[in-house]
Amino acid sequence: MKGPTPRRLWKYVTGCLRLKSYLQSPGDGRPRAQIPARALLWALLIAQLLRECSYHGVETLVRSAARRALCVPRRFGDDALAYFTERLDPAAARTALAATVRRAKRNKAFDNSRFIGLALDGTTVGRRGPNSPTCSLCRPWSNSEGKVFCYRHHFAMISVVGTGLSLPFDVEPYGPGDSEYAAGQRLLRRAVGHLGVRFANYVVVDGEFARAPFLHAAGDLGLNVVARLKANLPELLEAAQRRFAGQPPDTVFFCNGDRVEMWDADDFDPWETLRWETVRVFRYRQHKPNGEVIEADWLTDSPKRRVATRSLLSIAKSRWEIENQGFNDAKNRHGLEHVCHHEPNSLLIGWLITILALTIERLYRLRYLHRGTHAVRSAIELVRLLWLGLSRAPRPTDTS
Repeated sequence: MKGPTPRRLWKYVTGCLRLKSYLQSPGDGRPRAQIPARALLWALLIAQLLRECSYHGVETLVRSAARRALCVPRRFGDDALAYFTERLDPAAARTALAATVRRAKRNKAFDNSRFIGLALDGTTVGRRGPNSPTCSLCRPWSNSEGKVFCYRHHFAMISVVGTGLSLPFDVEPYGPGDSEYAAGQRLLRRAVGHLGVRFANYVVVDGEFARAPFLHAAGDLGLNVVARLKANLPELLEAAQRRFAGQPPDTVFFCNGDRVEMWDADDFDPWETLRWETVRVFRYRQHKPNGEVIEADWLTDSPKRRVATRSLLSIAKSRWEIENQGFNDAKNRHGLEHVCHHEPNSLLIGWLITILALTIERLYRLRYLHRGTHAVRSAIELVRLLWLGLSRAPRPTDTS
């Protein structure tokens, strides 16, 4: 029976995505490796695609009769995975992720989109108790009196958005004394360095990043910025509210059954430290059929001659892709918050492998499998088909 199986997925990853060299040489730092790096890394990846996120779950799979169907050449235990991920170079994983996203663009995965965007945001994962051993990435969470309730791990993530295909491709952790804002700037510079300055058109961020250094850094990297306008820029926010409150919307239209009103002006004065000539501010007010009203203000340096007012709505909305299809999917379906091995490099490798599995799954399901007139398979349908594929015995090797 034709259909997705782990073996066919292996051929897609090594052939179509050309990740065979990465799987064979992923930056393995073990001095005397007895288990091939390819076996350990592919086991982690295919387990993530099967939504089995723990090292014990991986061990169960590779010690079962399904191992050959998984394309894993030998058995091993969960301790081997801990030793392996402690010594694996994250730079190789980041390079492979960026290469996968670039190949998706070359293969015309984004051709139906006028603009390609990058979304940047931070999240919290991997909570530990107040008396648990800590690592260099642990950040204490305490009350006003200084009492520590728990330790948490944080990282910023960047994802391709606005194309109908959300592809996370890098993360940057931040520990004690660091911040989402600083980590986000490091992440954006590295991401554009990997992808190239012509890959994306814009970066969309929350109001936390609406500060002059970040806006300047994005501009230097060739990206327009679309950022939420909040109370951290009180003078600009007040000026926008005062102007938009006294005039009718510039455009009114319907989007997916919602009535949308938009205001748009590109002649606001920049604040003192911002080197833009003017600031473009737009507001959307979205009226839902149930009476709910959603309103938000945004700022951008995208000129009107290039980006129309209506296009700004979809660009601003693309920020939610990193929340819904990035963090939510990774946490609820792929165990992103689970700490398999509490060691800084292992944590980082685990996060990178999780987003690599998400990217592979979406390219395979939404582009490779969706060739023809048949309906797109849902994510859970693909997972079920992959599990069913483990029950199909591989054909015996012809030794004649």
